[in-house]
Amino acid sequence: MMPIPQKLTFTWLREQYQRGALTPKQVVLEIVARAERDKEMNIWIIPPALAHIQPYLDLLESKKSADSPLWGIPFAIKDNIDLQGLPTTAGCPGFTYMPAEHAVVVQRLIEAGAIPIGKANLDQFATGLVGTRSPYGDTHNALRQELISGGSSSGSAVAVARGQAAFALGTDTAGSGRVPAALNNLVGLKPSIGAWPTKGLVPACASLDCITVFAHSLEDAAGVDAVVRGSHEGDPWSRNTSQPVPQAPLRWLLPKEAPEFFGPYEDAYRAAWLHAVDRMEASGVPVSYVNTDLFAQAAAVLYEGPWVAERWASLGDFVNSHPGTVHPVTEQILKTGASPAYDAASVFKAMHQLQAYRAETTQMLQGAVLVMPTAGGTWTREQVLNDPVATNRDMGKYTNHCNLLHLCAVALPAGEAGDGVPFGVTLFAGNDREDLLLGAAEQWRDCVWGGERKAASTVVGGSLTAAHLCEDSILVAVCGLHMRGYALEPQMIRCGAQFVSEAATAAKYQLVKLNTSPPKPGLIKRTTEGTSIALELWRMPLSSFGSFVSSIPAPLGIGQIELADGRHVQGFVCEAYAALDAIDISVYGGWRNMPLEILG
Repeated sequence: MMPIPQKLTFTWLREQYQRGALTPKQVVLEIVARAERDKEMNIWIIPPALAHIQPYLDLLESKKSADSPLWGIPFAIKDNIDLQGLPTTAGCPGFTYMPAEHAVVVQRLIEAGAIPIGKANLDQFATGLVGTRSPYGDTHNALRQELISGGSSSGSAVAVARGQAAFALGTDTAGSGRVPAALNNLVGLKPSIGAWPTKGLVPACASLDCITVFAHSLEDAAGVDAVVRGSHEGDPWSRNTSQPVPQAPLRWLLPKEAPEFFGPYEDAYRAAWLHAVDRMEASGVPVSYVNTDLFAQAAAVLYEGPWVAERWASLGDFVNSHPGTVHPVTEQILKTGASPAYDAASVFKAMHQLQAYRAETTQMLQGAVLVMPTAGGTWTREQVLNDPVATNRDMGKYTNHCNLLHLCAVALPAGEAGDGVPFGVTLFAGNDREDLLLGAAEQWRDCVWGGERKAASTVVGGSLTAAHLCEDSILVAVCGLHMRGYALEPQMIRCGAQFVSEAATAAKYQLVKLNTSPPKPGLIKRTTEGTSIALELWRMPLSSFGSFVSSIPAPLGIGQIELADGRHVQGFVCEAYAALDAIDISVYGGWRNMPLEILG
């Protein structure tokens, strides 16, 4: 069996499955071994085991990978989300029940071919942002085990970061889908409220709860979103929202006041934030500075106002009838919701104040996306155990406002605050502007934190800056000799193009070896069965794109290509007639996988 990397990505897994180099069962067995290796890290409540995973492996045999966008992709489930056949604990043994059916999002993932592998640890009843409030043990950070993992979706994030899942479901009421992403160097996508059904989720605050995803890339997170999004007739909180098409925002908003930082890496976090600000200001995307005091005022409503009573409404009967069962810190927080101060009048007063904050936020965010640190620092696990309430409060400083203000958000890696101490930012957009959120996230990835990408120095028509790459450029998919390391890569460079990422098409294509010299591939979209083909995404200045297209010889050309994550981009396509005297090489899943004897 070929070696399996620590980082499990959708593209890599699909490539190996298509080549026949790996099977889903082999991946699962490796995950089971990794979970056993890391068992002292308290990642799982019900760890991966072949006995409960085998039925889902068997189910794959009846599914075609071409019709199942997540075929063979393993995922973890936070243990406040139902998986039929395994108990749901919500991090509390005394609360345990056996669900009669899958949560709606879990059912949709399984139908798409994804493999549920186990139930991940969490801060009990999803109440906490630190990952230490569980009777199943505090989950260790994936990179530095003396540090906290973040909560409440602690096990979900660490499972992905430690190579025990390609993605994981978490939840987010006050930041639980974002803080663990930042502390474990992951992407954490929190959709708009109601975009994903919450039926089958143990509620924290039912009116605010969101199910979220942790993944290694924005593309993988978007691939999950494409499968689970949409209303469900059994879920009164769900909404029928369409898959967002990324749209670049008019500007980025940054907090006018200096963010507060804390913890043992306080100075390094501050430096990482200032570096991120410098990169944003130099990117060419317009930046404005705004007063964010209203976000702190809104956040206070969640734990210092009547919304905490919504948690008590969901869990109060259980807490009262099971004395000594709930984690002491969790019980202390939940019982504040029973305060007589939170009467009906206080609820309406808070609702009216929140509505004013929402209106102000909507006005502020018109056409824009707000950027803030995901967290102002981190703590050691020992520090949190010594002061569990104050340390947890600090972790939510830049997250608690999000759902109360009806915002969507995505947490993104943004460098380091020390060796093995990642730093992250969160982008926020209005509840109905997920298109801006994803467009801004792509800008962040491509223009601010694009690896080694720098402004090109040799460009048709003059020099190119990073600003041009972001504002006046187009994403181009290449699948053959224009890829890195091949003969026509210099043509991409001369046009000022820069490599963005590896990707794959939707499973709707045929790849053929054309009868040309030198041999070239042709990508043809099929009307019936097809295959997912590996390719590369490059960003090219619009000023060069026209001359580049005109230089492409028939039967090749540029057209719309559908990617595996649902996006459509410009890229190399081939006229169907060329397949008549060409060799079908779709089975190899991409030009890089071609044996030398076939290339000739």
